[in-house]
Amino acid sequence: MPVKKYKPTTPGMRNRTGHTFEEITKTKPERSLTIERRKRGGRNTYGRITVRHRGGGHKRKIRLVDFKRDKRQIPAKVAAIEYDPNRTARLALLHYADGEKRYIIAPVGLRVGDEVVSGPNADIFPGNSLPISNIPPGTMIHNIEMKVGYGGQLVRSAGAAAQLLAKEGDYAHVRLPSGEIRLIQQRCYATIGQVGNLDHGNISLGKAGRKRHLGIRPTVRGSAMSPRDHPHGGGEGRSPIGMPSPKSPWGQKTLGKRTRQNKKTDKYIIRRRGKKRR
Repeated sequence: MPVKKYKPTTPGMRNRTGHTFEEITKTKPERSLTIERRKRGGRNTYGRITVRHRGGGHKRKIRLVDFKRDKRQIPAKVAAIEYDPNRTARLALLHYADGEKRYIIAPVGLRVGDEVVSGPNADIFPGNSLPISNIPPGTMIHNIEMKVGYGGQLVRSAGAAAQLLAKEGDYAHVRLPSGEIRLIQQRCYATIGQVGNLDHGNISLGKAGRKRHLGIRPTVRGSAMSPRDHPHGGGEGRSPIGMPSPKSPWGQKTLGKRTRQNKKTDKYIIRRRGKKRR
């Protein structure tokens, strides 16, 4: 999908780019598969902000996406490719042979009129969902389950794809987009293909207001705050962060500090993700 550029009629339009939405075939969502989304502005049930820089933004509706793909051996036709404001990927609306409708994440190459199916006997075709044990090594996959029956949790954003490297015993070696190689049970389901909307990473917002439309509020540097608001604040003029290390607003070490706490699943990680190459 190509990226469109805007004429620099205003400073905010000078560096702005956007989607052409050529692949979108239906503008209004399926009413039976949408629910209202209540905004909380990053606040918990007590009204305290637990996630900073959230609030405002355009009104949205939640699309109920089928990540489990638990409707086995029943073929479905792709009725439409739709936009979802809550994720970077596009959605494909499926009409099953028994009359049910569901949303799935639209992979590259899936078009209106194509037929998809979920089950161990499905073909290796984009949009089909199979157990990893039935997928040949080297295949690009997405929407991968981490536990059997939990539904896809890995590789769901625009342009993402994992690669099935090998199978050994009850587990398969899967290389994730981050470069991490992880063991996943072969009974877990995964969907064939790469997630669509490949040009999402090439979009330039162009102005701060467009970030606000997404519901993201401004982020202020710690060095621009006062000492009571941030450990980096205070001082005359521009001051360095200082020793021993950079801190979060709450005084905890950051910038390289490892935050992973779940040691129970360390045994499933064969190779950790490395630094991203530019």
